[in-house]
Amino acid sequence: MTGWVAIVGLGPGRESLVTPEVRDVLANATDVIGYIPYVARVVPRKGLTLHPSDNRVELDRATHALTLAQSGARVVIVSSGDPGVFAMASAVFEALEGAPEFSIVEITVHPGITAMLAAAAAAGAPLGHDFCAINLSDNLKPWEIVEHRLRLAARADFAMAFYNPRSKSRLHQFTRTLDVLREECGTERLITFARAVSTPDEALVTVTLGEARAEMADMRTVVLVGNSATRRVGKYVYTPRSAS
Repeated sequence: MTGWVAIVGLGPGRESLVTPEVRDVLANATDVIGYIPYVARVVPRKGLTLHPSDNRVELDRATHALTLAQSGARVVIVSSGDPGVFAMASAVFEALEGAPEFSIVEITVHPGITAMLAAAAAAGAPLGHDFCAINLSDNLKPWEIVEHRLRLAARADFAMAFYNPRSKSRLHQFTRTLDVLREECGTERLITFARAVSTPDEALVTVTLGEARAEMADMRTVVLVGNSATRRVGKYVYTPRSAS
């Protein structure tokens, strides 16, 4: 008997932000697969097997899930935030495309609250008008593509959300990102550094691009850059919906 694969988002960190739908899916799972820190957020119980793995084996993880489901397991693949935003949903469908023998497996995707949206809510409404999201890591795409998209988004006057801005192995790229933004947007544009949003370690800092420094971001930080109309009101940052 064939089981199923459910791809879920666990939200940005706080357990209350995990959706009831995702909780129900996890309650019916026989197996949970995912990146080590995300699997660690799932409470162990009798009848549930946890399969944590490293963060650069997405296709292997997806194939493992499909193989278990083909044998009758009820498999949940966990991501943080939303599984369709720089996460596991696309990896599962990529694995499925290359292995038609898994086509009998039922696959569902269950949304979650992204770190980007949680950060924006904590700051106010900096993504209140048109915006885009860019993953600044060049692990899966050349840096030239990242910079090209960054420049075009800035020229189009989008508000922007940046994932994976800076890590121990990628120290120079966020410095370059700030240089590009200052070239395209000037120095007065508002930029918010939202670290560990919705966790006890949450910290938000909003400065201008002229004041921003690369070391203000790490891998737990989502960076939000306003458009030309984004401004402060009291302690909040917002982008008016009437912005051009």
